[in-house]
Amino acid sequence: MIMRKAIYPGTFDPITNGHINILEKATRLFDEIVLAVANITGKDTLFSTEERLYLCQESVKHIKEVKVVSFDGLVVDFAREIDAVTMIRGLRAVSDFEYELQLALMNKNVYQKIDTVFLVPDSQYLYLSSSIVRQVIGLGGRLHDHIPQIVEDAIIRRFQEKNLKDLKG
Repeated sequence: MIMRKAIYPGTFDPITNGHINILEKATRLFDEIVLAVANITGKDTLFSTEERLYLCQESVKHIKEVKVVSFDGLVVDFAREIDAVTMIRGLRAVSDFEYELQLALMNKNVYQKIDTVFLVPDSQYLYLSSSIVRQVIGLGGRLHDHIPQIVEDAIIRRFQEKNLKDLKG
């Protein structure tokens, strides 16, 4: 029997219920999904790689087909290393598609065996992004239905720590 292995890469800073929804949909298509948390992001992240890895692991532990790991370098090189032949990407809007199509074509150019599957989250997550989550919680809002509780608690703690540092220093 051939195992169908896919990779779902991202920064996941933080993971949201939209990401989890994409993973749950992907389990209907693939036998194993590697949720690949990027170590080098090019972004100013709220959480360290280890923290993002932990939050992802805790948030998806109910999905037995998902394995959470971190990676360095090009995602296509990592996909090749783990023998994944499909990359999963989530799409929320047309603007996402233009960027994601460019990435998919570049990835295919670098690693001929990789194909990209685009999945659309359920409608309640179409506008959701990690940056919006950070912004809303940073301004005192709550997003109980949009992120796992462990993630919300971690973000609140991080902003409280940050505010204490700002007050002291």
